[in-house]
Amino acid sequence: QVQLVESGGGLVQAGGSLRLSCAASGRILSAYGMGWFRQAPGKEREFVAAISWSGGSTDYADSVKGRFTISRDNAKNTVYLQMNSLKPEDTAVYYCAARPRGVTAFRYWGQGTQVTVSS
Repeated sequence: QVQLVESGGGLVQAGGSLRLSCAASGRILSAYGMGWFRQAPGKEREFVAAISWSGGSTDYADSVKGRFTISRDNAKNTVYLQMNSLKPEDTAVYYCAARPRGVTAFRYWGQGTQVTVSS
């Protein structure tokens, strides 16, 4: 079992930056691939970014490529999402998720952190 807690959300103006953190407990984070997802009001949850257990491989949604960066510090059991050049359409609740090595589906989820981008 992995417990995930997100932090770092808030209100920011368009063009600004935020860094989200996801702290894991209960298991060694290096055993898991990690991802960030988001859900805007009235919309389905969507994939944002993912990183492999080693950090050697990353993947991004087209809508955030070049603006967001996912990273991890396994020594701190923490995953980050650096978000730059934020747009109002980035407004959503952002969720951190974990999946064991070799598993496709994300199995563990955090409670989410709100990101609001004003125009």
